[in-house]
Amino acid sequence: MKVTVAHQFEDYEQQQESATLGMWIFLATEILFFGGMFLGYTVYRTMYHEAFGEASRRLGIVLGTINTGVLLCSSLTMAMSVHEVRLGNRKTAAWLLIATMALGAGFLGIKFYEYHQKYEEHLIPGPSFIWDGQDAKHAPLFFLFYFIMTGMHAVHMIIGIVMLAILLVLTLRGKINSVYYSPVELGGLYWHFVDIVWVFLFPLLYLVERFS
Repeated sequence: MKVTVAHQFEDYEQQQESATLGMWIFLATEILFFGGMFLGYTVYRTMYHEAFGEASRRLGIVLGTINTGVLLCSSLTMAMSVHEVRLGNRKTAAWLLIATMALGAGFLGIKFYEYHQKYEEHLIPGPSFIWDGQDAKHAPLFFLFYFIMTGMHAVHMIIGIVMLAILLVLTLRGKINSVYYSPVELGGLYWHFVDIVWVFLFPLLYLVERFS
């Protein structure tokens, strides 16, 4: 099957390498984006360690652990879909993409349920914030970082699901196949990056002095 090569590239290999390089550059900017939030969180956690530790214990560790497992499974199905499309098994790859999207949607559902819990408990920073623990002045800082960091992660998850839906359509139409599969590979890189971000978010937010 012939692959269309854009006029600015000498051949398909150069086009694919350029696309891969572009994705890695994009992911580097994403690292800088999340890195700023991680740095800010670390600074304030160091300054108000007791307040952050107590606030962290208000998070649902069971739901956080389940969500971590869900995302790890989604990374597995994403990697399997890349493998299958390389082999030319478009239908299997399509089902794996659907599984990945379903797991991503499940993650978001659990996360939004957690948000609702915090709303019911009046733990959303603002005029309605209620804190019955120590250091009520600085406890809202933890939840501010919690909602910003997990919220931005959720936005990236939504973008990833939309991206996978597009890849699914292209795969079913035969636009992506064993010859031209770089879009799925690049989509996989993005999905794995979003999963890795959560792997760092989970211990930073949920496990602050959890067992102390």
